[in-house]
Amino acid sequence: MLSEIKLTLLQQLVQQASKEEIIWTKGYLAGFLDSNQIALKPAETPVAVTVKPLIVYGTETGNAKKIASQLLGNFKKSKIQAKSIDIFQLDVVKLAKESLVLFIVSTQGEGEFPQNAVAFYEKLKASETDLSHLNFAVLGLGDTSYPLFCNASVLLDEVLEQKGAKRLLSLVKADVDFAETVTNWENDLQQVFSKNVSSASVPTEKSTRASVSHKKNYKGIVSHKVVLNDRGSNKETYHIEITPNEEVIYEPGDAIGFYPKNNELEIDEIISFFDENDKKEVLFDKNIRGLGKKSIQSISGLFETDIEEEKADLLDILKKYPKPGSVSFDDIVAVLHPIAPRLYSISSAANAHDGEVHVTVNLNTFSVDGTIKTGLCSQFLADFPNDSEIEFYIHKNNNFKLPSDDADIIMIGPGTGIAPFRSFLAHRDAEGTEGRNWLFFGEQHFVLDFYYQTEIQEWLATGSLTKLDTAFSRDQQKKIYVQDRIREKAKEFNVWLENGASIYICGQKNPMSIDVENTIIEVIASERNISIDDAKAVLEDLETAGKYQKDVY
Repeated sequence: MLSEIKLTLLQQLVQQASKEEIIWTKGYLAGFLDSNQIALKPAETPVAVTVKPLIVYGTETGNAKKIASQLLGNFKKSKIQAKSIDIFQLDVVKLAKESLVLFIVSTQGEGEFPQNAVAFYEKLKASETDLSHLNFAVLGLGDTSYPLFCNASVLLDEVLEQKGAKRLLSLVKADVDFAETVTNWENDLQQVFSKNVSSASVPTEKSTRASVSHKKNYKGIVSHKVVLNDRGSNKETYHIEITPNEEVIYEPGDAIGFYPKNNELEIDEIISFFDENDKKEVLFDKNIRGLGKKSIQSISGLFETDIEEEKADLLDILKKYPKPGSVSFDDIVAVLHPIAPRLYSISSAANAHDGEVHVTVNLNTFSVDGTIKTGLCSQFLADFPNDSEIEFYIHKNNNFKLPSDDADIIMIGPGTGIAPFRSFLAHRDAEGTEGRNWLFFGEQHFVLDFYYQTEIQEWLATGSLTKLDTAFSRDQQKKIYVQDRIREKAKEFNVWLENGASIYICGQKNPMSIDVENTIIEVIASERNISIDDAKAVLEDLETAGKYQKDVY
């Protein structure tokens, strides 16, 4: 494929050329190919495959796993023998025994692998294993808003080739709206599999297409901002309302993306290590907090020392490690990445909040070596002045959507995990839908931390919210969490599931979502008198059917 610029130039050249000139050009290109012995790309070479694919997923939020489950189900319907595993369960020795592997890998942060895939990649890269017998294809999941789009899948695709493996299809990079890309990828795989073992050929152009959503940036006024916690709370959670300058279309379950900027005081401290005060503007949009592995390695090289910290701030590095005089400000800037946008679940409903966009943000605080720090974007939003203009975009989340209006839903959202469920309930209330709604909410204290209490109680009173179970962990000696409430209501919880209810979880991935998922599995097992493994299979079937959805972080 040509870039857009090159394609335009080629079209202009062809349109202005005579028939004789075009014929001469054709001959010239043919001779050029022959004389330079330009080979076809690996993805264009016919590949012999044994159609018993192993589907391997590396995931942080669950999307790659969901795609793997979907792919496995469709393969089975097509009588293709396949199996699916977490990349954490795959080692290089096992990979060496496989003949056909399909990788589905997401990218995190600064182009990094998801946590469950890091060890596999590092071991594969360091190994001397010959994978020349292996055929593979890689599907990368990412977000084009981030600087290193689908970088983890690029690295995996490259190292597999370096070890001798043969591409079954070219690398596919999928953006956040990945449904169409996944379908195209599966169709291309099915096309290869439908051919016999010795004559399989590989689609090229179609299989390399990425689903790019071309996000539109909006601007709006921060019209209202209030702390939801009462005085004395350990939390500082903000409700922020934005009035857009133009119509913004979004649905319940979607997220809003912000472009945070660095704090000027922190930038001034960094600049003090250099004599470049006139260049400080460049640092407002550079990632100087929680530096990724590559940035830290680069700075280690510049400083000629081992920097032991992971996810260290640039300022902390400059304070702790002596900077060689030869290292300039420009040298440091060159190894920094642009600040990636931050996503927050939208907590409003377009049909209930007159086109406004609301967001629920907890000021993220944590301690590093005894020093209290705050999250970049949460502090940026907490400090953002009212009546000022802010830039944002809408992140469509097709994997966290309401079912049909008459379907029942169970929402589990402790802390700021309540955000999308406020959107769900406001939307269903405005539409007057028939489906029942059950909410599990938890925080530390009832009096101090019951977010959106007035609205929730109104929905409960009017019947828009069918059931409410709360868990305030620190209002009694023994801590109580949402999973404890699920256990208490095990019988009814299971009845809802058996009657077709969909489950939604939003909030902290670790440990909340893991604990909640394990509890749901236990409830299914005990109430249906089946094994834990069978209960896991039930939940996996719900996930494949889109009736178990998570938005965790």
